[in-house]
Amino acid sequence: MATAQAAQMETKWWSGGKSPFNVEYGKLMMWYFLMSDAFTFGAFLISYGTIRFSQNYWPDPNQVFNAFPFAGHANLPLAFVSLMTFILIVSSVTMVLAVHAGHHNDRKGVIKWMIWTILGGIAFLACQAWEWTHLITGDHAVLINGKVEHIGTTVSRNPWGAAVPGMAHDGHALTTTGPVAFGGYFFGITGFHGFHVFSGVIINIIMLIMTMNGVFDRRGHYLMIEKAGLYWHFVDLVWVFVFLCFYLI
Repeated sequence: MATAQAAQMETKWWSGGKSPFNVEYGKLMMWYFLMSDAFTFGAFLISYGTIRFSQNYWPDPNQVFNAFPFAGHANLPLAFVSLMTFILIVSSVTMVLAVHAGHHNDRKGVIKWMIWTILGGIAFLACQAWEWTHLITGDHAVLINGKVEHIGTTVSRNPWGAAVPGMAHDGHALTTTGPVAFGGYFFGITGFHGFHVFSGVIINIIMLIMTMNGVFDRRGHYLMIEKAGLYWHFVDLVWVFVFLCFYLI
């Protein structure tokens, strides 16, 4: 009798046929984190767009991002960033394959595809490091206060301004300085995304070590690989918007 009364007094938060939150707790918390992180990236990109379209002049991506490693002075607009994007997309595919292998408790498959995913993340970071170095150490002739100075792209100086009519330097058009906000937003947002990629690489390395040590085999599931996969796919998705805002518009 007492047991029946206790059962009746027990609170039931859901009395339907199936709970709407029938998902593993850790995965649900990962979705919450990714949603909050999406708001952060969204705020940054909206702020960038507000400044970008309030300016009378903005650097042309085809001129700023036209270099390629070991290609000399060849004019290859957006070729390098397209390679970076391809690397990140391929790493997302290998992560899908790692998650798929985990669903089938295929330890060797998880190890193989996680290694490829990690290599893809490292390759992307290496490409981003080269791009940053190229921009910061660039030698651009710019007319500043009536004098010609050679500067690179930083958070405080932007050599990608409008061309000075009738003036040239070493066979190249002489420009004025461009909007200072360009460097700050570019390095800030791409750096924030790069930090996420770096964090994802570290997480994936930890997942790889745990897989190699048989941790998930003893647990009987590979849910942690799936959670890491959610984060990695989010990082790839965010890059699509960063690519659009900085390199295409």
